[in-house]
Amino acid sequence: MTSGTPARARGRHRRRCVVAFTAVLLAALCVPGAAPGTAAPAASLWFDAPATRALTVRDGRFTDALGREVVLRGYNVSGETKLEENGGLPFASAADAERSAHALRARGGGNTVRFLLSWAHAEPERGRVDRAYLAAATEQMRAFLRAGIRVYPDFHQDLHSRHLFHADSWYTGDGAPEWAVGNAGYPRESCGLCLFWGQNITQNEAVKRASYDFWHNRDGVQDAFLATAQATMAYLADHLTADEFAHVVGFDPYNEPHAGRYDPGQDSRTWERDVLWPFHERFRARMDAAGWQDKPAFVEPNLFWNANIDFQREEGGLLDAGGALGPRYVFNTHFYDQKAISGIFMWGKAKDGQYAGDFAAVRDRAAGAGTAAVVSEFGHPLTGTVADKAPTVLKAVYQALDSRLPGTTWWSRPLASGPVLSGTQWQWDIYSGRHHEAMNGNPGKVLTEGDAWNGEDLSAVRLDDTGRPVLRQDARLLDRLYPSAVAGRTLAFTYEDRSRDGSTTLTWNPVPASLPHVAQLVGTGQYGLLLWRAGNGGGTPAPTELHLPATFDPARTTVVTDLGSVHAPPSYTPGTPVAVAPEPGGTGSRRLLLTAPDGEPGGRHFALVAQGASAPPDALLREAERELRAWAQSAHD
Repeated sequence: MTSGTPARARGRHRRRCVVAFTAVLLAALCVPGAAPGTAAPAASLWFDAPATRALTVRDGRFTDALGREVVLRGYNVSGETKLEENGGLPFASAADAERSAHALRARGGGNTVRFLLSWAHAEPERGRVDRAYLAAATEQMRAFLRAGIRVYPDFHQDLHSRHLFHADSWYTGDGAPEWAVGNAGYPRESCGLCLFWGQNITQNEAVKRASYDFWHNRDGVQDAFLATAQATMAYLADHLTADEFAHVVGFDPYNEPHAGRYDPGQDSRTWERDVLWPFHERFRARMDAAGWQDKPAFVEPNLFWNANIDFQREEGGLLDAGGALGPRYVFNTHFYDQKAISGIFMWGKAKDGQYAGDFAAVRDRAAGAGTAAVVSEFGHPLTGTVADKAPTVLKAVYQALDSRLPGTTWWSRPLASGPVLSGTQWQWDIYSGRHHEAMNGNPGKVLTEGDAWNGEDLSAVRLDDTGRPVLRQDARLLDRLYPSAVAGRTLAFTYEDRSRDGSTTLTWNPVPASLPHVAQLVGTGQYGLLLWRAGNGGGTPAPTELHLPATFDPARTTVVTDLGSVHAPPSYTPGTPVAVAPEPGGTGSRRLLLTAPDGEPGGRHFALVAQGASAPPDALLREAERELRAWAQSAHD
């Protein structure tokens, strides 16, 4: 772990380089990709500040204040919060948070983080909120906000509380403080012959009873949690600037809720209706009281509602939440391929379209609830007996986030693609493999490897020997092309990342032979294709934005679009139909900006973005555009 000069002090001494243009303030980087503390923040483009004034839910999609559809992509920051070594904070220092934020944006391609908080550390004594903890958490959160990254906090728990477990336990938990569980007379925890820590949820009597008591507000324990949550939200609203608070997009009330046990005659669905949903409504009221009226609650259903092992699945998905959830709530769910993780129920590796059905269920449930969806956790172990599946499992998950179709059918029926889903991968922990965690306070069980929590190892990042954050997974998989803001409505999107499984390049969505010039232009490189309908109801000329991965050098990027095809797109100026600009935050990350002509509401547009190609002959560019224009006009579902 590393530390350094506090971020706030460093910020006062940063040099700034702002380039003035005649009509607008354009983004300019002093040192693209420079380390935190040396790079001046990029000046925003004219539409950036207005766009971030609010993030709302409209017509089942996230929308910014300019009416553009928004996709949130990023990581959980971080499982370090579940440990004690840094006092329930994601980072040892604000400097580490800044270093991590810059790497997440520039190398991981994220525009959003789910920021974990600890109830145990926010309220270490009943009725006393630890303002020092909140101050430290706020300063670490600020590092991400300054880097142009949206944030939604999460009061995290797994297995309810570390304080249910003993010094010699095989497992541990996190979440509730000691005062909430210490005097309840729970039995000594035991999961029996459990191969995976998650089995404690349904087999460990201490965890089951403590969870049940929380949901039934034994001794006012749920009331205390809600009061602390309100105090935390009020603190954030009071101590972040208005611009920073605008980048906080909502709050996740409770991670992976489960009943613990059901009352007689109750099942998972009636528990959601009678117990879980009223809790979410109470949390929503606390948000309103804390000044978060305009931000949605990212509410989770029973965690087993979409389990992909049949005997583990429980009916749910907030089906009985009093009608449509509406814009004040977001349908927030997780997905882990438990078959693949088990090493028993899925032999071999994930394939094209592996999770199309699983994520179609998420889209359908959100649509039925009248709101947007976010898959706030997904991932796969990077070490251990099933680690060989990780490259294909993660590729298949990202494919399913992008579209509900497998690659084999995407080109033939793109309008069945569905909305592009938001998601945050588990996890982004720069201390991966460098922890020093005394498990359950036992000095004889100091954990250093992986995530240092119940044998997990899922972090996409680590620190190298120089203290620099580096990726542990293929950058082609993680740093992805995606439509971060669409001026209109997304009709279809796909991205062929060409990520690797060992030495094998995974190509699940090749350009079909019916588009020979497009196939020739793309070759073996990465490419993405967005099909959208212009017009957002606000009349704004703000462009459509796609995050441009670091592998897409603008000088070697080709964009084939009805707006005007171009190789090596120029820097953005107002009215330039295809252009490149830095993303806000001064991290060196870039975006592709596509500006449709004024007065074309409802017009269908397409943009193919291809990487690594030398300048194509004009004839090839024209033929590729002709093929795509005909394809887009005839596209159907």
